Amino acid sequence: MKELIFTTGRVKIQSLKKYRKMTKKRKKEILGKAIAELKKLFPDAKIQLQYDSSFQLLVATILSAQCTDERVNKVTAVLFAKYKTPEDFMRLSVEKLERLVYSTGYYKAKSKHIKSMSKMLVEDFDGNVPDTMNKLLLLSGVGRKTANVILGHVFDTPAIVVDTHVTRIVNRLNICSSKNAVKIESELVELIDKKDWVLFTHLMINFGRAICSARSPKCSQCSLNDYCAHFSITQKKN
Repeated sequence: MKELIFTTGRVKIQSLKKYRKMTKKRKKEILGKAIAELKKLFPDAKIQLQYDSSFQLLVATILSAQCTDERVNKVTAVLFAKYKTPEDFMRLSVEKLERLVYSTGYYKAKSKHIKSMSKMLVEDFDGNVPDTMNKLLLLSGVGRKTANVILGHVFDTPAIVVDTHVTRIVNRLNICSSKNAVKIESELVELIDKKDWVLFTHLMINFGRAICSARSPKCSQCSLNDYCAHFSITQKKN
């Protein structure tokens, strides 16, 4: 098999051949230590999107695609003050919704998804957000990432949300060798204690924002350097 190279940020860090040498036991050990350390660094890690219902979280999560949580919260503070339920959003014109969510980016696609999703909830689910992955994935604009957010934070169903921070960091730690979110999720659920699944994503987000950024990671401040392939490669280059 041809040796493959993947990148995280600007640095090529590992080959598939080397990645395969790490045992499942070692990956579990590294993730366990990383989670324990990050719990100390970010004791208040939690979801940043603001919502009062499962439907509002669903809307906010759709709006959060390619947008900061801070910006989404500013938009939904105005949006949810007047429009709170799927029925409200069904009556709202798509043109007005586009104006309200414009600053989140991709506003036309997001508005279309939210309108369609609201209609489906009313007509197919009696206005209620479904509580299973298969049913959530039937909704317009909902993929595994959004579905896992809902399952983990509304229905207390353990789930790992794989976003750009999670993808970048688990690759740098040499835990995964893929940018495919579904593949990463399937690997992580085998390596992380179920009780930590929901929290894991928020720890990664906090860590990614504060220290392990995409372009300029603060490696000198990082307590996970002993496990980091990215750090190992950059040190050798220096």
